[in-house]
Amino acid sequence: MIARMWRGWVATDRAAEYVAYIKATGIAAYRRTPGNRDAQMWTRDLTDGRTEVVTLSWWESLDAIRGFAGPDVTRAVFYPEDDDFLLDREETVTHYTVA
Repeated sequence: MIARMWRGWVATDRAAEYVAYIKATGIAAYRRTPGNRDAQMWTRDLTDGRTEVVTLSWWESLDAIRGFAGPDVTRAVFYPEDDDFLLDREETVTHYTVA
């Protein structure tokens, strides 16, 4: 199994709104993709007006991830309103083999 992790940062006063948006877009898309085992989103208030958002998903294989992300599995997938929310973001994702 492979874990896929991405991080971004939003204004804390918009964090709940962004979480709802990503649940309806990214998390839902993860879960609809064949080979996805689960997906979660974690948030952490950084006390400087920003909230860190982490998405973590588990996949059967890199081929399953390609079904979601396309041929370059290292590139992050973004949605139309991400630019309205994100103060900063990772453009790539990190993959881990689940031991």
